[in-house]
Amino acid sequence: MDYQQTIMLILGIACGILGWFARELYAATQSLRKDLTTLEVRIGTDYVRYDRLSDALKPILDSLYEIKVSLKDKVDKP
Repeated sequence: MDYQQTIMLILGIACGILGWFARELYAATQSLRKDLTTLEVRIGTDYVRYDRLSDALKPILDSLYEIKVSLKDKVDKP
């Protein structure tokens, strides 16, 4: 076996490994794209919108404000 055949063999193996790696990257990209699509659908349906959350938290925040005001006016005994 001369040096030209050895170089061609090494080049062939390297190209095979690069091809396998490229195929794996492509499959991973496709899987991530599918997962992202599923996540986008879930975000639109599973989570509470900001305006609904602020409406639900308004009574709690009002109560906390009343507690703050009453504690601000409280005078401790010496």
